[in-house]
Amino acid sequence: RKLTELLIRKLPFQRLVREIAQDSKAHLRFQSSPVMALQEAAEASLVLLFKDTNLAAIHAKRVSIQPKLDLALA
Repeated sequence: RKLTELLIRKLPFQRLVREIAQDSKAHLRFQSSPVMALQEAAEASLVLLFKDTNLAAIHAKRVSIQPKLDLALA
């Protein structure tokens, strides 16, 4: 797997972006490159959050994460 390969499929992410955008303004159109940039940024942010969450669990000498504790610390 390449480092630049996306973790979330493109179409579901595009649908999510459009759904969120429709809640604020109607009839918005998106070019593919800004949506791709949003997806790359969102995935990078989530990966970092999960890494920090895992580190919090490891620090507490646990194998499993506890979302209420570890996500709050991340």
